[in-house]
Amino acid sequence: MPTKNPIYAFVDIETTGSRANLDRITEVGIVTLENQEVSEWSGLINPGVSIPNNIQQLTGITPTMVSAKPSFAEIAEELYLELKDKIFVAHNARFDYSFLKAEFKRLGIDFSPKVICTVKLSRRLFPNQARHNLDTLIAVHGLQVENRHRALDDAKLLHQFWQRCEATFDQEHFQTQIDYLLGRPSLPPHIDRELIDEIPNRPGVYLFYAENKQPLYIGKSNDLRARVMSHFQASLTKRKEMKLSLQVRDIDWIETSGELGALLLESRLIKEKLPSLNIKLRRSRDLCAWQLIKGPNHLELRLVNHHELQPGKQDHLYGLFYSKREATQTLQSIAKRNQLCEGLLGFEKLTTGSPCFGFHVKQCKGACIGAEPRAIHDLRLQTALLKLKVAIWPYSGAIGIREGEDLHLFDHWCYLGNAISEQEIEELLKSGEPEFDLDIYKLIKKALKSLPQENVLNLSTYQRYPEYDYSTSV
Repeated sequence: MPTKNPIYAFVDIETTGSRANLDRITEVGIVTLENQEVSEWSGLINPGVSIPNNIQQLTGITPTMVSAKPSFAEIAEELYLELKDKIFVAHNARFDYSFLKAEFKRLGIDFSPKVICTVKLSRRLFPNQARHNLDTLIAVHGLQVENRHRALDDAKLLHQFWQRCEATFDQEHFQTQIDYLLGRPSLPPHIDRELIDEIPNRPGVYLFYAENKQPLYIGKSNDLRARVMSHFQASLTKRKEMKLSLQVRDIDWIETSGELGALLLESRLIKEKLPSLNIKLRRSRDLCAWQLIKGPNHLELRLVNHHELQPGKQDHLYGLFYSKREATQTLQSIAKRNQLCEGLLGFEKLTTGSPCFGFHVKQCKGACIGAEPRAIHDLRLQTALLKLKVAIWPYSGAIGIREGEDLHLFDHWCYLGNAISEQEIEELLKSGEPEFDLDIYKLIKKALKSLPQENVLNLSTYQRYPEYDYSTSV
């Protein structure tokens, strides 16, 4: 008996926003391809919530246009039958799929079609193409569109792109890529697919648990669902992922406003929960650093221990090490690479008039016996340590970094916490001095290099004047 040909539904939706759990659908467009026959279905939907001005400008869909249209509940049965038993094809498919699944779920309807994402299809078929967004596909493949950002017109674009692919590649190769994208990796035996389907395609932190809710692994991602699934996809080829899949019994997740929030939360949770399969992020309770001090005639090095350490406030600090041993080994390695005198650095006892051991093996240029001026040696030491210099906090006090609806508060490289209201900001600023954490220092230092300055808010003024408008940038 011949195999039934698959039916493809090219789908696009317009919405009131980007959050499937909060925002609603305003329009659905579907182009169905069945045995080379094409049919169309589309309709505006009254979302029952306001449509933001920026969304109106983007889509052209206004409250007036949808006020007399049916709600999703009223067209749900018709729409479900239109999509039933078809392969769901969309651009950034998880977005369209998650909205429709959420809408159907509110009505008690299970919607779980096979899905193909045309972004992923484009990446597999055209790997050398720099970008794969819909506007790029229009330009690269000469696709025709009348009303961009209207559901049916964008669905027609996906059908056009599909036709271009069929015309460009032989059927076997094209079908191979489709089969690959349709492949759904097997889940661990104790994990229900419904749980996986509930994981959002948003930034956040995910937690894998073993028996008895023991933390197994904690990770972060800008796309939680895709990252969780990637663990199981890799379980057939990577030993660590296979070990994880065999032990996992439950999955939990926490959404964040963006990547920075996910990184901060991941760092904290790993230290708190100590999951067995994570490389442990170490606490910073025994941190130390080298400090260069200007003496009467030359520079002197001293090791600053945790009790004296104030990163961000003290100048001329270098390193930040988890132990005295790590600090010593690092400095000795730098000395050998740069032919610095280990005697002058305090690692070897010097006898007046006699060179250090390194001088005999050409690992010291002779500053210990005057063969190299001490000032030159000190300058080379400063240069060699430059990459390890601990940055002074570049602000007058606390700052906030805006990420979505959240405000992450920092002061002198320490993370104060996350706030979404003025009251929370005030509480965090008065909560006392937090413990310095090396991982947080690295995260915020990197973030400040790439963030737009308008996202960085000066809160030192806010500390003095509670009525300060914290939306003002630095």
